[in-house]
Amino acid sequence: AQFVESGGGSVQAGQSLKLSCSASDFIFNAYAIAWFRQAPGKEREAVSCISSDGGKPLYADSVKGRFTTSTNDAKHTAYLQMDNLEPEDTALYYCAAKGYPVCYWSAAPYKSWGQGTQVTVSS
Repeated sequence: AQFVESGGGSVQAGQSLKLSCSASDFIFNAYAIAWFRQAPGKEREAVSCISSDGGKPLYADSVKGRFTTSTNDAKHTAYLQMDNLEPEDTALYYCAAKGYPVCYWSAAPYKSWGQGTQVTVSS
């Protein structure tokens, strides 16, 4: 499945953005969906993961308490609400999914990716 992300943009520190990630051909009944980000010159890192098994979403320490991930299964869409953004959050954000409800922090297990949406936070 090919995911399409949207919602990125340029904001000031302290402001919010909400990213969306949708794929009409991905079956939202058994899944793990993660958000990754990659800043220039840095490795891709996972920031959150949500799975269909009903467990609590997982977050990287760097975004815990500021980011919230959710899904709308009927709309085949996942979201990443980003509040109190910091300049360090500046990166290209990707969603990634796999059809088994186990979260991984590495990128390799995820087979479906979006093209990325840019988030830029200025101080």
